[in-house]
Amino acid sequence: MRRHLIALLVPAVLLSGCSGTAGTPEPGRSLNVQEIASGLEHGWDVAFLPDGSLLVPQRPGKLALLRNGAKVDVRADFSDVLVQGEGGLMGLVPSADFATSREFTTCQTHQEDGRAVDIRLVTWRLAADGASATRVRDLLTGLPVNPGGRHSGCRPTLAPDGALLVGTGDTANATVAQDRHSLGGKVLRIDAKTGEPLPGNPFLSSADPDERRIYSYGHRNVQGVAIRPGTGQIVTSEHGPTFDDEVNLLRPGGNYGWDPSKGGTDDSYDESVPMTDTQRFPDAVRPLWTSGSITEATSGDAFLTGKQWGADEGALAVVALKGQKLLLLHLGPDANVTGVTLPPEFDDRFGRLRAVRSAPDGSLYVTTSNGGDDKVLRVTPA
Repeated sequence: MRRHLIALLVPAVLLSGCSGTAGTPEPGRSLNVQEIASGLEHGWDVAFLPDGSLLVPQRPGKLALLRNGAKVDVRADFSDVLVQGEGGLMGLVPSADFATSREFTTCQTHQEDGRAVDIRLVTWRLAADGASATRVRDLLTGLPVNPGGRHSGCRPTLAPDGALLVGTGDTANATVAQDRHSLGGKVLRIDAKTGEPLPGNPFLSSADPDERRIYSYGHRNVQGVAIRPGTGQIVTSEHGPTFDDEVNLLRPGGNYGWDPSKGGTDDSYDESVPMTDTQRFPDAVRPLWTSGSITEATSGDAFLTGKQWGADEGALAVVALKGQKLLLLHLGPDANVTGVTLPPEFDDRFGRLRAVRSAPDGSLYVTTSNGGDDKVLRVTPA
């Protein structure tokens, strides 16, 4: 536990000048953790369906349906998924009209004849019995890809206004994050049915349709996208290099300051640069929270909803891969971090944690990503 507390003492200092200090982190309240499913392999996301069942994409190109305590392997043609390194079958979100359309959208690395082509959003239709899914359309193609799978992103989240928000990775390419003609290292805001840019996006006057899809840029590897209930605030979690994993509050058109190309002067992907380079980009948006000199590898994030959470209601739950923990960030009205707590049930107990999503009943669902016998966990207050 001491190792993790040290990791969180640094952010309390770094937050000054951003959103206020978080103070010394404290042990969180006790939680109930229930194993919902096991026998998965790198469960990347959790999606809640209207009938109470769950869809869980797995990075090696497999999809599971969890229903009434049973796990069903969904038959679908994922033969074009590039399963390499950090790439594969990643985030998943059901359509707002799933009850009638039975459609859902995945984010996946794509290969043709063994050659990495791109990362793309693909819309599928789940059969009535849940046993199979058929491909409906490629919703958006052309997101950059690294042949080795590095920094693939890729988390889709449906906003209350119907917009599809997609956090993407920079694919370990030095120039991608700052290039507004690339879809990598960004948060995109697109039409969930067509993949087209939406009104209100910050670069709608651009002649480039990809730039029109961009909501924010200058990101390294966004793996969590959550909307704060009742506010419209979009909060992301993002992998830093060997330091400064970040939680960010998005601003339309905001530059989040990641630039390993150092202004286009270095094509070697220099990861010694600051995660948020305010010297090169004075207007770069500073993070709400950072891990400082410790690598947590923050992945998914989700808000706690419902009175059952008591004082923790409204806190942002963030899960970590390397840090192997769940953090609760307590936020003020402007999303400034007022405190950080660490539920002891997740202190190195379940290994690497990839996804966290808030269920319709307010419970929290978490996936592990250890590569063998991975699990889906349901979390409620004790």
